[in-house]
Amino acid sequence: MTLQQLLSPFRRAIDEYSMISEGDKIAIGLSGGKDSLLLVYLFSALRRFYDKKFEVIAINIDMGFKDADPEKLEGLKRECEQANIPLIIEKTQIGEIIFDIRQEASPCSLCSKMRRGALNTVAIREGCNKLALGHHADDVIETFLLSLFYEGRISSFQPMSEMSRTGITVIRPLIYAEEKNITAFMKDKPILKNPCPADKHTQREYVKNLLRSIQDDIPFIKKRMLGAVTHPERINLSGYLTEEKKNSKIEKDD
Repeated sequence: MTLQQLLSPFRRAIDEYSMISEGDKIAIGLSGGKDSLLLVYLFSALRRFYDKKFEVIAINIDMGFKDADPEKLEGLKRECEQANIPLIIEKTQIGEIIFDIRQEASPCSLCSKMRRGALNTVAIREGCNKLALGHHADDVIETFLLSLFYEGRISSFQPMSEMSRTGITVIRPLIYAEEKNITAFMKDKPILKNPCPADKHTQREYVKNLLRSIQDDIPFIKKRMLGAVTHPERINLSGYLTEEKKNSKIEKDD
C-alpha cells in the first residue's frame, strides 16, 4: 500500500463533499494514532498540487496520562516537521478528570466531548475554520451499529458538519479509506500507543470484533454496509418515516 493509493479515496471524499475552499486554515486533530498521522502525510501531499490554496496545522491534545511515551512524541514532532505542518501540543488534565476525579465507568463519551472541546478551543485560537478528523470507512460502519444497538437510532457521523456554537466545520476526509489499507501503510510509522486505561474495553471494540466474526460468513459485509450508509437513496423506510423526517439531517453536530 502506497501513499498515492490512499490519496485517491482521500481526494474523492474532499471533492465529493467540497471539504476544502480557497483560503481555508485546517487543523488536524492529531492524536498520534495511525489514522490522524496519515492525515498529516495526505494533507502535506495534497497541498502540493491541489487547485485551492489552504493552510494546515496539527493539534495534539495531551491528555495528561502518565504512561505517554515521550520518545514516540518526539517522533511525531519529526514527522510533522518533515511534512512542513506546524504541530501544537496542548496540555490538559482530561485523563485525570475522567479517571481519577470522576472515575467514570463508561468514560468514552465524556472523553470525546472534552477532547473535541479542547481541539475546538485551540483551532479557534489559531485562526482555523476547519477541523479534520481521522475517521475512516470502518468507523462509519461501527458508528452506525453503535447507534443502532445502544441508542436505537439509525445514524452515523456526517462527512462534514458545522458546529454552530464555534463556527468550526468538521471534515472527515478518510471516510472512503479502509482501515486495513491504512494499517498496511502505517505499519512502520512512529505511531503513539494509546495510553487510555479503557482502550480495547469499549463498546466500539465489541462492535469491531463482532464485524470481524460476521465477515467469516459474509466477506463483503463492510462494503455493503458502507454503501447503504453513504447512499441515502438506498434507504427504504418510507412506511415508517414522515416526509419531514426523511428530509431531516441524520446528525446535528454541536
